[in-house]
Amino acid sequence: MTVKTTNRIEKQEGFEVFRHAYRAAIKEVRTKIEILSEDFAVRHDYNPIHHMERRLKIPASIEEKLERLGKEVSIENARDNIFDIAGIRVVCNFVDDVYTLAEMLIGMDDVKLITKKDYIENPKPNGYRSLHLVISVPVFLLDGREDVPVEVQIRTVAMDFWASLEHNLRYKKSKEYPARIDVELKACAEVSATLDKRMQKIFDELMELE
Repeated sequence: MTVKTTNRIEKQEGFEVFRHAYRAAIKEVRTKIEILSEDFAVRHDYNPIHHMERRLKIPASIEEKLERLGKEVSIENARDNIFDIAGIRVVCNFVDDVYTLAEMLIGMDDVKLITKKDYIENPKPNGYRSLHLVISVPVFLLDGREDVPVEVQIRTVAMDFWASLEHNLRYKKSKEYPARIDVELKACAEVSATLDKRMQKIFDELMELE
C-alpha cells in the first residue's frame, strides 16, 4: 500500500526561504558553468557543453527521501541529510569534456567538493554511466551568506540518451519486466559506451590535424 505524502514540510514556517536558497544555488552554479563554457570556447574555439537542465526537488520528494532515511520530516533534517535538493545535469559532447568541465568547476575558489561518484569509470550494475558531483556554493541572501549543496551530474550525449530512455522504460510503466529486459538494457548501455569511445577517438584525430 502506497502512503501519500501531505507536503508537511511545505507547511512549515520558513520553507519558502529554505527552498529559495536552493533555487538561488542552482542559478549560481549554472552561471559558473556557463562562464566556464564560454571562456573555454573563446580560448579553444570549441564548446564542450551540449546542453544543461536543472531540477529542484518538490516537497513530496523531500519528504519521501527523509522517510526513507528514517528521519523526521523537517526543514533542518532536509538541510542536514539531503544533498540533491538542487540539481543540475550537464550534457557534454565527449567523455573527455566531462572530466575537463568537472576539473574546471571544482577548481574554482568558492566551490567546495563534498562528494564525487564516478559512474563512468565504475558503471552501476544496470549500465548507468555519469559523473556525479555534490558541491557547495555560497549564496548571499538578506540574512547573510549560506553555503548550499548542489548535485551536478555530468554525462555525454550518449549517456544521457540511454539514461533518459532507460528511466522511461523502467519506471514509467506499472508492470513487471522479464529478466531479459534488464540484460538488453545493459547491453544497450555497453553499445552506448563503445560509441562514446569511438566518437572521442574521431574527435581526437581531427584535433591533431589542425
